[in-house]
Amino acid sequence: MRYVKPESFEAAATLLRDETGISRILAGGTDVLVQLKAEMVEPDLMVDLKHLPGMREIVAEDGGFRIGAAVSGAELGEHDAVKAMWPGVVEGVELIGSSQVQSRATMAGNLCTGSPAGDAVPAMVTAEAVARVHGPDGVRDVPVVDIPTGPGKNSLSKGEFITSIYLPARPAHAGDAYLRFIPRTEMDIAVSSAAVSLALDEDGTVTSARVAVGAVAPTVRLVKDAGAALVGSKLDDAAIAAMVHAVEAACSPITDKRGTIEFRTKTAGVLAKRAALIAYGRAGGQL
Repeated sequence: MRYVKPESFEAAATLLRDETGISRILAGGTDVLVQLKAEMVEPDLMVDLKHLPGMREIVAEDGGFRIGAAVSGAELGEHDAVKAMWPGVVEGVELIGSSQVQSRATMAGNLCTGSPAGDAVPAMVTAEAVARVHGPDGVRDVPVVDIPTGPGKNSLSKGEFITSIYLPARPAHAGDAYLRFIPRTEMDIAVSSAAVSLALDEDGTVTSARVAVGAVAPTVRLVKDAGAALVGSKLDDAAIAAMVHAVEAACSPITDKRGTIEFRTKTAGVLAKRAALIAYGRAGGQL
């Protein structure tokens, strides 16, 4: 295995493009190192990116924040401004692994791994987060929702990698939240999960809403009908019921040893309801 620490993103993209064998990127390393130890993969090339400009930085940009792809969950959780603007996104990232893992795990890595149960992804989707992708053909910005394509798969081409995640600005009366169900009390993989982001007008009526669910489909799923069900309401019972119905209709999970299709579907609706109520309160709404 060759370990390379390139001097630029362009050099990294060229290395990855030209490698004919198996290549892996090292930014946080919490997935890659586990795969190596378990002998699940033997890379011919390991490209270390975490030292490159911006990879470890959180920078204010156009009212929002650009978060480097190597920023750890622990670092993100200590950034008060990001937590205040996007608490649900930070909640998701902070659920990845133990305290030790948090010092290395990254939201970009969680996204690229392509797990339908990735805790960082649903809230990023509802936040309309955008990934900045570098590759042999230059730089492009891709909505986070378009990165995962299936379990363990993503839409990045050969030689491409994410260098940052952009979380956009928010209006004054806005809030988000992320919740998951796990069999244990901590350090487990979501059986189902849900994220909700919404904005209110001055009297507490929802003006926009996005709902996403995880672990209940091959990828994290943005449920547009669920968000639409909340718009124009103050989260009355009818609006919540319509949202839950839309969430359950959007689920297409599998049955495995951790949960049945019916259980995953039911809990996704329950979690979406609870997340919506939390997000509404954070936005300043009165129930």
